[in-house]
Amino acid sequence: SDIDIDGGIDQDIFDINEALGLDLFEGDIKLDGMQERNSIIGDKYRWPHVVPYVLDDSLETNAKGVILKAFEQYRLKTCIDFKPWEGEENYISVFKGSGCWSSVGNRQQGLQQLSIGTNCDRIATIEHEFLHALGFWHEQSRSDRDDYVSIVWDRIQTGQEHNFNKYDDKTSDSLNVPYDYTSVMHYSKTAFMNGTEPTIITNIPHFMDVIGQRMDFSDYDLQKLNQLYNCSSSLSFMDTCSFELENICGMIQSSDDNSDWQHLSHVPTGPNTDHTNMGECEDSGYFMHFNTSDVLEGNTAILESRILYPKRGFQCLQFYFYNSGSESDQLDVLVREYSDAHPNGTLRLIEEIKGLSVNYWQLHHISLNVTSKFRVVFQGVKGTGLSNGGLSIDDINLSETQCPHHVWHIRNFTDLLNTSPAGIAGKIYSPPFYSSEGYAFQVGLYVNGTTDNPSNLAIYLHLISGANDDQLQWPCAWQQVTMILLDQHPDIRQRMSNQRSITTDPQELSDSSSNLTWDRPDKVGSPASFPNGTAFMRGPGRGTSAFLTHQRLRSRNFIKEDGVYILLTTEDISHLVSAQPSISPTAVTNTPESCSDNPCENDGICIIVDRKAVCRCPAGNNWWYMGEKCERKGTTQENTIIAVSSTISVFVVMLIVTVTTVVCLKKKYSKGEGKKEKVESLTLEE
Repeated sequence: SDIDIDGGIDQDIFDINEALGLDLFEGDIKLDGMQERNSIIGDKYRWPHVVPYVLDDSLETNAKGVILKAFEQYRLKTCIDFKPWEGEENYISVFKGSGCWSSVGNRQQGLQQLSIGTNCDRIATIEHEFLHALGFWHEQSRSDRDDYVSIVWDRIQTGQEHNFNKYDDKTSDSLNVPYDYTSVMHYSKTAFMNGTEPTIITNIPHFMDVIGQRMDFSDYDLQKLNQLYNCSSSLSFMDTCSFELENICGMIQSSDDNSDWQHLSHVPTGPNTDHTNMGECEDSGYFMHFNTSDVLEGNTAILESRILYPKRGFQCLQFYFYNSGSESDQLDVLVREYSDAHPNGTLRLIEEIKGLSVNYWQLHHISLNVTSKFRVVFQGVKGTGLSNGGLSIDDINLSETQCPHHVWHIRNFTDLLNTSPAGIAGKIYSPPFYSSEGYAFQVGLYVNGTTDNPSNLAIYLHLISGANDDQLQWPCAWQQVTMILLDQHPDIRQRMSNQRSITTDPQELSDSSSNLTWDRPDKVGSPASFPNGTAFMRGPGRGTSAFLTHQRLRSRNFIKEDGVYILLTTEDISHLVSAQPSISPTAVTNTPESCSDNPCENDGICIIVDRKAVCRCPAGNNWWYMGEKCERKGTTQENTIIAVSSTISVFVVMLIVTVTTVVCLKKKYSKGEGKKEKVESLTLEE
């Protein structure tokens, strides 16, 4: 392990080995007890869209938290979901084995193992292994791979040649998707090499440093997965808008205001370009702008999204905001929530944004927490001061995910890359942040890498002395901090952000002493000071010296408007220290306590829940069994008959009501002697 200059140990060995030209056995496929390459053709190898899983207690606690984050990426970008195992016949058991590996596809064998071993706790590595489990093989095993890469066999470690096997199109199916150099399923050029020369050479030299990325799913990875599982939409994604089209993503201008938002590509006083394209594409690059320079104080412009339907009860709204007006100009973010009692919706203010006029786009995250159908409302308000510009918004994303807790915006980043030396002299620190538990921390970033590993971004987490230290429990226990370098692609589904998570193990010892790494910084840290001169104590750093290569840094939209964003999330994951499910694998059918006589009918499965026998009933595409013992069968045909019968019954009742109403009204008006009454018409919705 590398030791950074602050006394922290670089614990991400996988990345260090990659930087040194080595390769762990990440992505090995395990089939029927053998290490081999295989592809899966056939529906029997598909999992249901909701995959049952168990997190074995052998897993490292940090890995458990990262696995759950990987599931969130699947939900955001695909229709695949994951749920804790509740006795289903087939499920994935994630455990800490030797390295990172998985079987390919659903093996229909009950418990199916997937290993997340030492140094595998990286989100893209976990995505990679679950793609194996869902039925995918390595990209370089495709039948057409020789058109795109060359395998140098004499450079491969002895005994590892099988990792480079190629399968013909009768065995593997590329789903009519082009070869993908950027796939998270592609090996790097250094995979299993026996010396210093690459084992994989791309036929187009440009892609030599592209293959092997472990940031996130590529576009083609998602295309193939969504095609294989017939996904028409993703689970937690709700909306995205870069305002490139004139229909402005179905947003509407409200009639309850006295000004309008304009669809523009530039404003003389700023912004000069949109955020999506940054002026790099001709005849494109639009945003929405409320001009506050020629309206009266208090005037408003309201822009509302289309109607949205939440599923999870929590949402994160992300957008870029530019204020070229007065510091008293204000952007209000509201939601219009609909209910039976308020069919026209009621407005609820979520956040007010105002401040100094600045000459760059600023990223904002806002938690909504809406449970009924709603619209997002952007309301610009003209303030009291003199304005020469206005308020602008661009690149909106809405998803049912948790917002980051903190954002570190590093500006003039290109200059930092060009002028910062490698090593401690080139290390910059974030402002101080606080976790929800009250712990103070900082993030340290080596812009040009450590002395031993230059030309990489290196990132480390440090606890620092804070205002709450006397009231907190020490050492800091099981707080997981996730550091995300944001890929600023306008569509959240196509981002390939790079992230790393660090968890504070209260028993972890500092490598350079017998001190506990995550003990109180006053006790185990070293003196430091903020830019304003305020002194504090900074604890040891933990992270990776190979967070991201500079080549990959420039390959995506990490740097935009000469700035980068690092998103920070802190979570207490102490509940994951022991995460076995309440239903143990030994509690399935034939458990002697209560299930030995299996009370379940029609092939139902008996399991133990809270010491009681419970039947899990079988189901097919258009049929299912139900009842305490799975004794009753239901079908879609029966539902259709019931629905038709119900509709006929409702129609007959409504016909009787209508006839009675007409007769009564006729009598009433015949006695009204010229009186006029207003009668409201009622509509019935099916």
